[in-house]
Amino acid sequence: MPIHCPITTSRISQEQFKLISSEVMDHVFAIHNDFGRFFDEVVYKKELADRMNGVVLELEIIVKHGTFSKTYYVDVLINSSGLFEFKAADAIHPRHRGQTLNYLLLLDLAHGKVINMRPESVGNEFVNCPARLVDLKNPRIYDTKWSCEVAGAEALRDTLMPLIADWGAGLETGLYEEAITHILGGDEKVLMPVPVIGPKGHLADQRMRLVAPGVAFKMTALQDRLDDFERQAIRLLRHTNLKAIQWINITQTSIRFTTLS
Repeated sequence: MPIHCPITTSRISQEQFKLISSEVMDHVFAIHNDFGRFFDEVVYKKELADRMNGVVLELEIIVKHGTFSKTYYVDVLINSSGLFEFKAADAIHPRHRGQTLNYLLLLDLAHGKVINMRPESVGNEFVNCPARLVDLKNPRIYDTKWSCEVAGAEALRDTLMPLIADWGAGLETGLYEEAITHILGGDEKVLMPVPVIGPKGHLADQRMRLVAPGVAFKMTALQDRLDDFERQAIRLLRHTNLKAIQWINITQTSIRFTTLS
């Protein structure tokens, strides 16, 4: 199996999750009132486990494909069905929601919550995931703007598509990037310094993932404003010696292949 978890999870309804969440939040508010807001998140998680039954901390999930392996650790799982991610940050950010969504997909759960202990008042947001990875293995492909003549194009696509068939679409883009990098030879062959050039010449080197000499690749998971990303990527190209950027945008339902040059 490509996704390994030591326990079997139970996919529950939104109403069932709300009942678990209500009990969790009662404890969280009491812990926040008792401990204050300046501890690291691990303190709050462990105190929750001391106050509540059925709590598993740092649940390990291993995602594999061939010789590639990546391990994730879910903050809190309650009764094998309620997922909670704890933060001690200035605010709940999109990356926190994305991380939680990634875990929900990997554990085949529909509902989770992000809890932020740092603010004066506890921050919390529901994250819902109606999709299931088993149903995300055949996304629509858009490739009319993809040039197979650019070096590395076929290798890049032929590396990605088996990952989608194995795992499904819609997971965090960093997972696909790391797996592709591993399959193409690892950081020492893929993550390379690219000269950045200004009006007066060389400014600095920036490390980028290259699928072939002079050809970078980038994965995104944008739902909208793809045109803005394209404009910014073209600006980047103008200030490097890159010939092209092979851009792949992955959502739960589609993969869009675009060659920027």
